[in-house]
Amino acid sequence: MKKTLLSLMSLAAMSATALAADVKPALVYGTGGKFDKSFNEAAYAGAEKFKAETGIDYRDFEPTGDTQGEQAIRNFASKGYNPVVAVSFAWTSAIEKVAAEFPDTKFVIVDSVVDLPNVRSVVYKEEEGSYLVGILAGMASKTGTVGFVGGMDIPLIRKFECGYEQGARAANPSIEVLQNMTGTTGAAWNDPVRGGELTKNQIDQGADVIYAAAGATGLGVLQTAADNGKLSIGVDSNQNYLHPGSVLTSMVKRVDLAVYNAYSDAKGDKFSAGVQALGVKEDGVAYALDEHNAKLVTDEMKAAVEKAKADIIAGTVKVHDYMSDNSCPK
Repeated sequence: MKKTLLSLMSLAAMSATALAADVKPALVYGTGGKFDKSFNEAAYAGAEKFKAETGIDYRDFEPTGDTQGEQAIRNFASKGYNPVVAVSFAWTSAIEKVAAEFPDTKFVIVDSVVDLPNVRSVVYKEEEGSYLVGILAGMASKTGTVGFVGGMDIPLIRKFECGYEQGARAANPSIEVLQNMTGTTGAAWNDPVRGGELTKNQIDQGADVIYAAAGATGLGVLQTAADNGKLSIGVDSNQNYLHPGSVLTSMVKRVDLAVYNAYSDAKGDKFSAGVQALGVKEDGVAYALDEHNAKLVTDEMKAAVEKAKADIIAGTVKVHDYMSDNSCPK
């Protein structure tokens, strides 16, 4: 009996090992670099959390151009990596092609939708999180002018700006919102010098709170705001710690959850394809409050943003999504 029990336990252990071996996670970042302290780094944090909890390692790749992304996705799939997560709308066509070629491999794309039976598409309601930080910007501004610096000029980034503008106007109907985009190619995500130049220009026009939604370019926005004694707003990851007392808040976008959940679901045989849309209600987007910005957010500001958060969840406040009609209400 004892020998039989030991045999069963050994078989169970082997089965568990076999299941873990079937999960070979891979991750392809956007072109802003793994350690952008923003979007890509959030994805990295999700993969690292999975690795720490399970002991299962993953492979990742940092493309420097659009063609490299597709090559990496196909390379991982051809070598048996599964699931393969691609974080960036830039890999939409690549996922469409490669996922069709490897129907038995699970794929995840973040910030875009690919309608295939083996693809999970994770999108976010960035307009909702941006609305919350917009309220804080509108209340914190002493000049009545706030700014926005985006990365690549695409509808997704205009979605951030539009939500931010709606929030700022909810806090101060007469506020002026300045906006600039960094560029029209993938290089716009990794140009902190240009981000700093655009920020200085907005400061010269009176902006005293500037929101960056620009990947690594945003690091230049936050730095320039701090150097000039102005407030900034970080994005994707919690960037409050980068310039304590200068970063008003960060619009946290839980890209880490998309990666972590993909790997965990695959490991637990619970992976599902289809679209997942994560907003305030799903804790997919939020504003960041911690020891680094606590003195900047007054009780009045916190009460206002918490009320807006509750109203969004309840459906009494509906933030317009720029991507629904490519327009932003004034």
